[in-house]
Amino acid sequence: MNFKITSKLFISFFVLLFCSSFAQEIDGSKIVFGKKYTVEDLKRMNGIIRCASTEYEAMLQKKYPKRMTNEQFEDWIAPLIKNAQNNKSQNGGLITIPVVVHVIHSGQALGTAPNITDNQVKSQITVMNNDYRKMAGTPGYNTNPVGADVMIQFALAKVDPSGNPTDGIDRVNLCQTSWSMAAVDSYVKPVTIWDPTKYMNMWSIKLAESGILGYAQFPSNSGLGGLDPYMGAADTDGVVANYWTFGSSDYNDGTFFLNAPYDKGRTMTHEVGHYLGLRHIWGDGSCGNDYCTDTPTAHDANYGCPPSQPSCDSPSIFEMVQNYMDYTDDTCMNIFTINQKDRIMAVMNNSPRRMELKTSVAEQAIPLFANDAELKGEKSCSQASCGSPSNITANFILYNRGTSPLTSVAISYTVNGSAAQVYNWTGNLAQDKYVVISIPTGASQGTINAQITSANSGADQRAGNNTASVVIGNSIPVTNTNFTFQLQCDEYGNQVTWNLKNSAGTILYSGGPYTNTYPNIPNPVNQNWTLPQNDCYTFTINDSNNNGIYNRGGSYRILDASGMVVVTGNNYTSSQQRTFKVIPAQILATNEVKKETISLYPNPASDVLNITKVSNKASFEIYNAVGQLVKAGTINNNQLRIADLVKGTYIITIKDKNTSESIKFIKK
Repeated sequence: MNFKITSKLFISFFVLLFCSSFAQEIDGSKIVFGKKYTVEDLKRMNGIIRCASTEYEAMLQKKYPKRMTNEQFEDWIAPLIKNAQNNKSQNGGLITIPVVVHVIHSGQALGTAPNITDNQVKSQITVMNNDYRKMAGTPGYNTNPVGADVMIQFALAKVDPSGNPTDGIDRVNLCQTSWSMAAVDSYVKPVTIWDPTKYMNMWSIKLAESGILGYAQFPSNSGLGGLDPYMGAADTDGVVANYWTFGSSDYNDGTFFLNAPYDKGRTMTHEVGHYLGLRHIWGDGSCGNDYCTDTPTAHDANYGCPPSQPSCDSPSIFEMVQNYMDYTDDTCMNIFTINQKDRIMAVMNNSPRRMELKTSVAEQAIPLFANDAELKGEKSCSQASCGSPSNITANFILYNRGTSPLTSVAISYTVNGSAAQVYNWTGNLAQDKYVVISIPTGASQGTINAQITSANSGADQRAGNNTASVVIGNSIPVTNTNFTFQLQCDEYGNQVTWNLKNSAGTILYSGGPYTNTYPNIPNPVNQNWTLPQNDCYTFTINDSNNNGIYNRGGSYRILDASGMVVVTGNNYTSSQQRTFKVIPAQILATNEVKKETISLYPNPASDVLNITKVSNKASFEIYNAVGQLVKAGTINNNQLRIADLVKGTYIITIKDKNTSESIKFIKK
């Protein structure tokens, strides 16, 4: 299965991801994924490249030969769209997609850009619901005869991947002011993403490229017969926006950071459209095909909010400049069409990572306790050189996930396995609010493990979110000394050399110069390294032409044995260095007991649900979409017959011993 990445192109819309990222300026022109925009092109677009989806997809198809072409994707989806039109009950009516928003910052206080406020995040979810539901009384409503209520709604997650409560806003300090799109895909997304089969991942971030609003990853195919099974990268799946386009000024409480005319939240409405399988209304070519017959064929992208103009179809039929998949201003957009809805439903019913979202229950609240403090480690931004004496401070984020105000917390912590010390915090946190706490370590390298031992002068009532760790001073704690080096050169590989040295200055690994493959993107370089613990390493990459590997998505990564990205880079001119120390991993104390997760299959199902990891004493209750109990009993032989249920979406609650779990399923 293969995906595509597309985006929106306005003034600062977006450019895309993965190994290529950017718009490089050359004599006033810009190169985006290998395509050159001349000065004249940029003048016509008011200096803004709102979307680079076509160029990005062309690059991906060259890079991944198994990736479907545009034509193959459309051949795959066409019969599925027809099936969605003929069997509209297959999707069970209204679909709710759980959302997590990763707010990426570099240590700014809450409400200081780009660490946008909760209300700015929530305003974006409100706008998407207005637009996808054609909500009466909102800017998302229209009276166009083909204007559709897409029957998709979005809700911030209430349960995190560990089963603990969340508000669906994941704030992450990655210690860097801005990020190139290549680095977003090679590092930011992989280290922050939540399971893309259970959450639609959204990122609010400050992009390094000027004039970029955001971008999205197109859905993969279904792996049906006759098509390659390539599914693309799950750890980059989602939508990205520059923080100043994330949310709507219609709901501004005075804390928002938004720039007109892209201040009404339509960047994400547009990008999520790509995420759900929609194309631009001009088909990414002059009078191209967007495969929706009720969107008049446009000659090209429209900007601003232009008057009606004849379409490519007929002088009497006008281009739909109000469509969310055009490039008009946010205030001009307010239409998804019936055929666009059919296309989205085909994707939601058949595309991996999209169809699983229909059965996710991550947006449903779990029981809350009065006293529930959560501890999260924050990335250490202090980059001490190996061996230098320093007292680096470890930062942790303390959340209140309880229903009572959090006024005091006791935290036990250790530094590199030393004797436990106690940090006492006092204050006043409302539910889902947080504070950053700083603990002096007296160390320059290593791991600080911390655990909440009491909340509000009593027991913390949820143990699963009480422990966290912070690694300081460029340390990489590992239990396995195997690493993987990945290098994606640009087409001028003959300019690139690199080496890795240990603390004694001995070169352990090196490479380059590589073959010049212009105008094609070269194959990536992959090497396996063994790096002994308790030693410092310096990675250096050079470019003989002093222009780095930034053009067309060059980047490098070092991954540990678990696949975690520990070192990454791409934005440099003549040279770039990364120094890090490999240390033994400390065991993180926890009193959380890992439970076996109940699961069911197939989903959707027609007659029988198979239930795994339950005993012969397990009971069940099934509720319909409006919360009515429709069936209950015990589970026999790990199976449950559902042939008597009408088609639609249900929630089954399974109780077994001390375990209770709710799972969404679809009866087809």
